[in-house]
Amino acid sequence: MDRVDRALLSLLQEDSRQTADKLGEELGLSRSAVTRRIQKLTQTGIIAREVAILDDIVRGTRITAIVNVQFDRHAPGEADRFRRAIRALPEVQLFVEITGASDALLLVSVRDMDHFNVFAEELASMSLVRRYETSFIKRTLKFTTAVPLE
Repeated sequence: MDRVDRALLSLLQEDSRQTADKLGEELGLSRSAVTRRIQKLTQTGIIAREVAILDDIVRGTRITAIVNVQFDRHAPGEADRFRRAIRALPEVQLFVEITGASDALLLVSVRDMDHFNVFAEELASMSLVRRYETSFIKRTLKFTTAVPLE
């Protein structure tokens, strides 16, 4: 991946719907050169997928929470079952294993507090979960999926 690929990826992260002509103008490349580079970046897996990020108006008044999960023990088989179960929950937007006092962090989106309570009961019933702590998001001040490419 060269400097031009990194610049192209930065532009695509801002708006992947830009035309090859527009991207070519920004990068000083022809439409076909841009198209070839995008195809190569996609075929090699550097571009993993393209998604639509919804505006707050469409998402409505959903509740978003950050949930820190602490495990009761670190048993490999149970950890695998926990990972599969969490990945299968549609409310979970982000699931990462972390270091520190907690073992996992979840970003959860639910329609209301009743929905969150159902989610929390399901989480608490998992054998590996010792405890969880929830912080509800009051206001999103910055959100991006873009990775800085120097």
